[in-house]
Amino acid sequence: MNSKKVSQVDDDHVSSMHDESTVIDFHCDTLKEVVNWPRIRGQLTTRRDLGVRSSEGHIDLPRLVEGGVTCQVFAVFTAREPRPQDAAMWLTDAFYQALEKNPDKFALALKAKDIEAVKKEGKVAGFLSIEGGEPLLGSLAALRMFYRLGVRAMGLTWTTRNELGNGCGESRPTGGLTDFGLSVVKEMERLKMIVDVSHLNDQAFWDIVEYHKGPFIASHSNCRALCDNPRNLTDEMIKAVAERGGVMGANFLPYFILPREELAAGKKTTVGSLVDHIDRMAEFVGTDHIGLGSDFDGITSTPVGLEDASKMRNITLELCRRGYSDDEVKKILGGNFLRVIRKVVG
Repeated sequence: MNSKKVSQVDDDHVSSMHDESTVIDFHCDTLKEVVNWPRIRGQLTTRRDLGVRSSEGHIDLPRLVEGGVTCQVFAVFTAREPRPQDAAMWLTDAFYQALEKNPDKFALALKAKDIEAVKKEGKVAGFLSIEGGEPLLGSLAALRMFYRLGVRAMGLTWTTRNELGNGCGESRPTGGLTDFGLSVVKEMERLKMIVDVSHLNDQAFWDIVEYHKGPFIASHSNCRALCDNPRNLTDEMIKAVAERGGVMGANFLPYFILPREELAAGKKTTVGSLVDHIDRMAEFVGTDHIGLGSDFDGITSTPVGLEDASKMRNITLELCRRGYSDDEVKKILGGNFLRVIRKVVG
């Protein structure tokens, strides 16, 4: 890898390489924007149709296609819901309704080969992940049922503490993973599900390193050395992810990219600011363990040049400007995550 800026690149080559790549964004919160919550909760906002281009939010199928995204991982996020298991059902149902309404544009992916097949068909692959283990309600049976519903990855906690362990937002954490959390990790190994460490506190992260046997990912986390936020990973953590064969997905949220004081002083995050984090990861572990995890529709602002999913090509352009090879760019865009999906899930 060469992080030195290159004055010019061949735009046509960049565009064709992006189109050839398997582009995987391993995290978005779009399902909460398209689900029709039952009347018991109430209609909080106007619901978006995933199949129709919108001026709201960050993701819909037309913008994913425009951005050249091969596979979008949709989070089932329920940590703030009073009935998390019910909410997980509603969100999962919204995902399957979108599949049924858009068979010409959208297809379910359960394995790596599904993602590859969907790309050949010119569609967008949808992959399901749970963000935070609240919907399990303390039951491994629930984990197995979510697997049967198509969930193939899970982040154990969100920012707060739950039955599985401590999230990174706990100001007085009492430890890492609980006994139940460790049993969930063991069952995920048996089921061949991907363990996601984004949002864990530091001790829980190291519990994964100690107790989990296979590759694991940080679906949407950046480098703490560049932005000192507990949601980001230290250099030692980045090395641990890589040593296990995992991948770290760069997050687009500005205050995970630049320190808050710099943002408060008026500094803007850009595509280049994000790629600075990719440079840092590559400096420590090379380009085999880097991916993308936008956090689209879960973030209130974005870097300039990454306003929504249609702008994903700008990352490819910036990587090429910095001297990354075609092979390295393709791995960062999604090849690395595809490798982990194939290794863990099949």
